[in-house]
Amino acid sequence: MRSFDREAERLAVVCQLGGVSEAKRALLIEEYRRRSLSAFAPSTLRNYHQTIERFVVWCTERGYSASPPVSPRVVAEYVDAMGGSIRASTIETRLWAISEWHRASFLPSPCRHRLVELALKSVKRTYGAAVKQAEPLSKREALEIVARLGNSRREIRDKAVIWIASDSWCRASEIVAFKVSELIRQGDGSSLLFVRRSKTDPYGQGAYAYLSGRGTEAVLEWVRLADLKSHEPLLTKHQKNGKRQPMDPATISRILKKCSGRANVSAHSTRVGGVQDAFRLGRDLSSIMVAGRWTSPEMPARYGRRILASQSAAAQVARAHEAAALPAPNGHVRGPE
Repeated sequence: MRSFDREAERLAVVCQLGGVSEAKRALLIEEYRRRSLSAFAPSTLRNYHQTIERFVVWCTERGYSASPPVSPRVVAEYVDAMGGSIRASTIETRLWAISEWHRASFLPSPCRHRLVELALKSVKRTYGAAVKQAEPLSKREALEIVARLGNSRREIRDKAVIWIASDSWCRASEIVAFKVSELIRQGDGSSLLFVRRSKTDPYGQGAYAYLSGRGTEAVLEWVRLADLKSHEPLLTKHQKNGKRQPMDPATISRILKKCSGRANVSAHSTRVGGVQDAFRLGRDLSSIMVAGRWTSPEMPARYGRRILASQSAAAQVARAHEAAALPAPNGHVRGPE
């Protein structure tokens, strides 16, 4: 059985389209555009259009043609220009957008050309490929924040936000999407939150996140105060007569910054902090992946690398010899056991 070669298949489609009339080609391109509207998330489409607009401006300022097909040399120069000013991961995202721009016109992507690949490798080698990680917000810090909050309408809502974020390890987009009916009570006082859709589950297979007993009480207090119905968003504006619509994901970060007094935290901080807390408790990577609904171990391992370094074999050997170097009660130096 012949294995599927995606790039060869695309080239075959391009060759077939070479003999198609302009009218039929225009219809295909329009159909691709229409189907893309429902195939990609709104945020992905927004970022895509912003990236292409930025690339077109860059090409125009330098006298290059800004219409597909764009020469691989031009794209490689664009990568060189971005190096050092933005992260390598962002450059890769912009190359994806340029590739998609060409696919939408049924043209081969210049981003797969060796010149572009070498340009990206050069940028990574010169400037590094490290991904900036959100600053952690541990469970202990989250509990301290909750303890400082009062009982105003805003503060009761903010308590619910912080409990959900720190208990569930959910992303901001998942937190604001919860409906009241998706809070599922359990016999021990805790609850489960049904995650209908997420970054790693774009097709909505669904998953569950944990909410502790105290977290459940805080969320139910907000639901009762706001008189929310089962079909309404679990978290809304705190104003009494505010619209009952989902909060903007960016609001979660603003709440955490304001309540913690830390400008360097974001909605992702409780997710990172949760992973680090779990590693400190000796939890294994597979259980952490289940808790955070990761499909790959790469991200949770990256979040926990500071903690893992302190728990590594090298750290244990160093501690053993440090302890051995301490004088025993009889004055002799003990050797490692």
